[in-house]
Amino acid sequence: MLKAFIFDLDGVITDTADLHFKAWKKCAEKLGIDIDLSFNEQLKGVDRMGSLERILEYGGKANHFSIEEKVRLAEEKNDDYKELISKITSVDILPGIYPLLVRIIGGGFKIGLASASKNAPSILKSLGIDEFFNATADPNTIDKGKPAPDIFLQAASILHVQPSDCIGIEDANVGIEAIKKAGMFAVGIGDHLKEADYLVKSTKELTLDKLLKAWNKR
Repeated sequence: MLKAFIFDLDGVITDTADLHFKAWKKCAEKLGIDIDLSFNEQLKGVDRMGSLERILEYGGKANHFSIEEKVRLAEEKNDDYKELISKITSVDILPGIYPLLVRIIGGGFKIGLASASKNAPSILKSLGIDEFFNATADPNTIDKGKPAPDIFLQAASILHVQPSDCIGIEDANVGIEAIKKAGMFAVGIGDHLKEADYLVKSTKELTLDKLLKAWNKR
């Protein structure tokens, strides 16, 4: 029985990917590394330290920094990112998401968040939709990030529901993989997510009726 919907944040509820890219690009430039939007696709759904490691490897500097220096670099990036997201408002909610959240709650279902972003709670608050979420997984307490299922499993645990009774919604391949490993029904946003159980091109297509129909056909 379907009991809960568990959302990713970036690219699903709001598009902060561009803000992440700007902050990471600034960080990379300080290190003499040039990254572009194509490379940025590799950072989607990946946590902060994991993203930094990928940038350093891409720039041929994987072994040039100590753990302490890497932590400092990641913190500097996050400071730049937080400055950018401080300007987010409800107008930055992706099309179709607000009415979907309203319908989900109205239908008696629970809503959880499974985002690698440590800033997720503050982003939800800035968007004015934090009250919709019954649970927010804490990436600080997760041993393994996506594509491991840990963060989705934690969200389900906080909601007191079985993973098999959940729909997970993602826009990145690592996220879809995480949802599938968690034993949830995977909904993907974007043409490239071929492993998703149900796929839409954009958030505009996400309606409760369509999601329930896809769930019942699984």
